[in-house]
Amino acid sequence: MQHIPFHKAYVGQEEIKNVVQAIKSGWHTMGPKTVEFEEKFRAYTGAKYAISVNSCTAALHLALEAIGIKAGDEVLVPAITFTASAEVVCYFKAKPVFVDVRRDTMNIDPTQIEARITKKTRAIITVDYAGQLADYDIIRKIAKKHHLLIIADAAHTLPSTYKGKKVGTLGDITCFSFYATKTLDTGEGGMITTNNEQWASRMKVMRLHGMNKDAWKRYSKQGSWFYEVVAPGFKYNTTDINAALGLAQLGRLEWMWEKRRKIAEYYDKSFKNMPEIITPTIEADRQTSWHLYCIKLDLCLLKIDRNRFIQELSRRGISTSVHFIPLYRHPFYRDRFKVSVKIFPNSEWLYERIISLPIYPGLTQGQVRHIASSVGEIVKLYKK
Repeated sequence: MQHIPFHKAYVGQEEIKNVVQAIKSGWHTMGPKTVEFEEKFRAYTGAKYAISVNSCTAALHLALEAIGIKAGDEVLVPAITFTASAEVVCYFKAKPVFVDVRRDTMNIDPTQIEARITKKTRAIITVDYAGQLADYDIIRKIAKKHHLLIIADAAHTLPSTYKGKKVGTLGDITCFSFYATKTLDTGEGGMITTNNEQWASRMKVMRLHGMNKDAWKRYSKQGSWFYEVVAPGFKYNTTDINAALGLAQLGRLEWMWEKRRKIAEYYDKSFKNMPEIITPTIEADRQTSWHLYCIKLDLCLLKIDRNRFIQELSRRGISTSVHFIPLYRHPFYRDRFKVSVKIFPNSEWLYERIISLPIYPGLTQGQVRHIASSVGEIVKLYKK
């Protein structure tokens, strides 16, 4: 069996055609394709405003800047997430306060939120793990009670739904990732959606050096050489080349989701009668994007640990990953914030057991069967 990578971006003729057209147009940076992508993405999510950026990290940074996070403030962040969700808080000399996650969905645990709120808390960053949206109705009530804002880290979440509502308007500001491994791929990129006009205007200015509205148009027929810098902004804009790729991907978003859904369905059926493998829990009122398919090992039923299980899969030509090492275990967060692992029992339990299996549109039926059968073979060899 040929080696199966953990992920491979899906690129068809439409993506290639769009990118070539963008290159030939002469607009190699932010231009009309970017604006078109923003508008179509905004319409897709149902949000009032969509602002394109060069990464989800940039999106999160701009979101926190727009709501006025300052030094000394605190922002709640799930303990299991990628570092970007917390590092952006540190950009302001503010403090990320970690909250334990649910064992089943791996999303931030609403029952643990209020215990972590202090007088300094300003916002909650929700992370919709693997594509399943967090418990927004409950979190929104808590946020309202304590006068907090919700920044939704939706890096995993296109095209997920929550009680029939599409991702993009569930938080006060929602931040998307279009990194190469994500469910919509522009190579590098991101998008911010919000219904707040003031925040949207601020983020548009701050993504491009703090230059005033539509400064990118100065090289077009509609533009002028004159612009003003109204704030010390950032270089976070995307390009028409990335946007051209994104437009093609947006057009096949549902098709790619269906491909991942069928792979997840096959995995579920394959592991149904294996008590050693705990499959993802999907809430009945939610539709996940299936960005990740993360299994949990029941270590009480196995003779090997998670790391050895990964090695056994690798021996069979299958690349996997772990999403994620809990943030409080990383040297920077551990040493800076002196957080005790004892207050994160669920995150600790999960970290010992989680493995992300390949799940992407380009996987063949034979590859999916090989992955599933390999998991079964390892379980059979090492079950107690």
